[in-house]
Amino acid sequence: MSRMSHSALRRNFRDLLASKLCFETASVFDPMSARIAADLGFEVGILGGSVASLQVLAAPDFALITLSEFVEQATRIGRVAQLPFIADADHGYGNALNVMRTVQELERAGVAALTIEDTLLPAQFGRKSTDLISIDEGIGKVKAALEARVDPELSIIARTNAAVLPVADVAERTQAYEKAGADGICIVGIKDFEHLEQISEKLTVPLMLVTYGNPKLNDSQRLANLGVRVVVAGHAAYFAAIKATYDSLRAQRHMTQSTSNLSATELTHTYTQPESYVAWAKEFMNVKE
Repeated sequence: MSRMSHSALRRNFRDLLASKLCFETASVFDPMSARIAADLGFEVGILGGSVASLQVLAAPDFALITLSEFVEQATRIGRVAQLPFIADADHGYGNALNVMRTVQELERAGVAALTIEDTLLPAQFGRKSTDLISIDEGIGKVKAALEARVDPELSIIARTNAAVLPVADVAERTQAYEKAGADGICIVGIKDFEHLEQISEKLTVPLMLVTYGNPKLNDSQRLANLGVRVVVAGHAAYFAAIKATYDSLRAQRHMTQSTSNLSATELTHTYTQPESYVAWAKEFMNVKE
């Protein structure tokens, strides 16, 4: 069976960005899910940082996973993937120099694109967990990522959180990242189409939205008209796997009911114990709500 090279898959992703269409990502978290997604005709996948944290550490998405652990998972996927996949590289695992290392490692792993966000990660002592780095530092990370890549087909996507800043500030950030050379802009926390229009009107690079299934943004044609090429609606496939694993093991133990009433979200909360991490962050780091 013929296989496409990593560079060819990256070109496919760039063709997707250059199109006039909007594509929804498949959540790919291991080699099997990547093969399934490609076989079902998905045009693009994503390895989410939150999913990698769950799968590798059984821990919530608090920037606990290391670069090497994340790269190992991306490499496993990259060995077999026949669809381009995006790596959610969080903050690049440190400063701009760390971003360079992150790009080098993920490029070798076979990703087609990666997102670098401007959230202040990991959470800092005495700060809010949603604080952002300065625009200048964000620009530096974008430029460092571009400098580090070897294959020019690899797409560098700058990510920011529109939910924690006024519209004008988000617009300023995204325009600055575009000017710095980002191949695309990823935005989290868009409330509705009016919110998107206010931010996107002065951007010319392709957009990627993390919507978590927001019904107010459930119009792919309208999204496409506003320059959105990639939508991450969530990671339902992985959470369904958690639920299926739990119910299968319950059945194996001959429980009265082989399936439980617990949802995948409730199961994830139970087994990652996020309230413990929140309490530790408050106690040891004075992290603000």
